[in-house]
Amino acid sequence: MSTMVKTESVVATKLPASLLIMGTTQFMKGHQLRGLLFLLVQVAFLTYALDIATAIKGLITLGDVAQTRQGFKIIQGDHSISMLIEGITAFIFTLLFVLIYGANVSDARKVQPIKKSFKEQVKSFYDDNFAFLALSPAALMGLGFILLPILITVLVSFTNYSAPHHIPPRNLVDWVGFKNFFALFEMKIWSQTFAGIATWTVIWAICATVLTCGFGFILALALSNKSIKGKRVFRLIFILPYAIPAFVTLLIFRLLLNGIGPVNNTLNSWGFDSIAFLSDPVLAKVTVILVSVWASAPYFMLLISGALTNIPEDLYEASEVDGASKFQQFREITLPMVLHQVAPSLVMTFAHNFNNFGAVYLLTEGGPINPEYRYAGHTDILITWIYQLTLNFQQYHIASVVSIVIFLFLSVIAIWQFRRMKSFKDDVGM
Repeated sequence: MSTMVKTESVVATKLPASLLIMGTTQFMKGHQLRGLLFLLVQVAFLTYALDIATAIKGLITLGDVAQTRQGFKIIQGDHSISMLIEGITAFIFTLLFVLIYGANVSDARKVQPIKKSFKEQVKSFYDDNFAFLALSPAALMGLGFILLPILITVLVSFTNYSAPHHIPPRNLVDWVGFKNFFALFEMKIWSQTFAGIATWTVIWAICATVLTCGFGFILALALSNKSIKGKRVFRLIFILPYAIPAFVTLLIFRLLLNGIGPVNNTLNSWGFDSIAFLSDPVLAKVTVILVSVWASAPYFMLLISGALTNIPEDLYEASEVDGASKFQQFREITLPMVLHQVAPSLVMTFAHNFNNFGAVYLLTEGGPINPEYRYAGHTDILITWIYQLTLNFQQYHIASVVSIVIFLFLSVIAIWQFRRMKSFKDDVGM
């Protein structure tokens, strides 16, 4: 009982000072540097506490007064989106302060008296926390350029931020809860568009990934054939589509395949009718896939060529002795061992194609027009639809919901696929 009372009294003598003024206990125990750092954090937070509280209040209300006009004079009001961004930033800083405050209290419980000069403490702190100091700039950049945009996107999905009635600064934005999520899946005007585009996006991503890998596989097998001469020349020719920037390749194909482009002009000169490569809904989708395969297959050719060199020749020789055919060798040896090495790349390529904005927009701009869709065309995928919703039509609330759906879908697919892959399990096991 006496030991418990003694412990409680010791803790009581440590905590009150650090609870009120951060770093005080550390100063008292000789840890001037740690105490100074904790104190600076508290001073900085208290200096801007009123601004932080105002920003968090603005995050809750999203503004009270909209922009007004009195004669020829415009009276500025609250900008809801700026208040949202400032509010979420203030909330993050408040959360960081709470965590640092908790670390201060925890450190005050455990700190032991020392007798070191301030210079020695700086050197010791630098040596002990070098990794933390080196990674801190990257962590802050990640917080500002990764976490903050994600949080803003999530919050916008719970507002009515859209044209024409809720675009700041002329109008205010309001919180609407899950109304946008319900609208995307229940309102026909949105659900029909989302279902059609989502289905085509999945088809596009699967076809582009599988066909690109398959074509690259065929090129790699051809180059690995010992009877083929001039492999370096063929390899150079095959790699050219990948060496040329995709932006240039897509624009060139767009010029070649449009209604009055060189391809159709040549067909017309031969007596054939023009082919609607980019204006027919079905042909436009096929064209987008084939052009993507053309531009991306060399990557898989190089990747699979490297994987083929890692397959021991003894396996093929042993299979020949057992009477296996070339097709059996490919099915039982080549294909499994290559897929084992390139499977993670397939998952990443699928995720890339799912959000491959350039491959679709630079070639067709989402067209041809689909009158049954809202703000979208026949070849639009989810990411290009988001582009249309935001930059062209200012439907930010629905675009944010679609972004969240894409994130959740790709996260589930990626985690499920990686957990099932033997190559991923082998890496984890290591």
